[in-house]
Amino acid sequence: MTYTVYGAAGSGSVPVEAALTLIGAPFEVIEAVTWRDEAERDKVAPVNPMRQIPVLVTPEGETLTESAAILIWLAEQHPEAALAPEPGDPRRGQFLRWMTFIPASIYSMFWVRDEPSRLADDGPAAQALIKERTAERVAECWAAMESQIAPDRYLLGEELTVLDLYVTVASRWTPRRRRFAEIAPRMHAVVERVDALPELKAFWAERFPAG
Repeated sequence: MTYTVYGAAGSGSVPVEAALTLIGAPFEVIEAVTWRDEAERDKVAPVNPMRQIPVLVTPEGETLTESAAILIWLAEQHPEAALAPEPGDPRRGQFLRWMTFIPASIYSMFWVRDEPSRLADDGPAAQALIKERTAERVAECWAAMESQIAPDRYLLGEELTVLDLYVTVASRWTPRRRRFAEIAPRMHAVVERVDALPELKAFWAERFPAG
């Protein structure tokens, strides 16, 4: 009963792969660096017409897309791993809030950043400006989250959740961890803790080394 993940090192599939690693579920990865070229995107087309990663194919053959949805679903399917507050838990509302905030406000910026020509085809200067402004928008969003969250050992308290995995990965993207530490110091302390989890040491080294 093996999961299949369409993904790439350093991409939005990494928190999904990290969750599966912690759950202890067998999975295989079909590497598809979709921001590289059409051939890579074509690998994903049979399971996702948007030709985007991540995609999770369940052992039963069901296809799931969207990082947040996959992470929430995995946590619900594997309650023994305790990777999400269950319905009725006082933390559930904030868990869903921030799990939705990240793809809506932060992850969405990278569709533009990967290929600025999607929105500006009038030269390198315009595309450079898009990259600069999207990086600042991402930083603003992290700062907003930092101002409205009260981390403990992890983002929602003493227990690790898939939200911690999601933020740990996304905080390594532009504008990178140094900027993240400046604008979100309390969350940065959490992601450093997740970086250091013994259960994920080998996984991080292979799929997204901190740098």
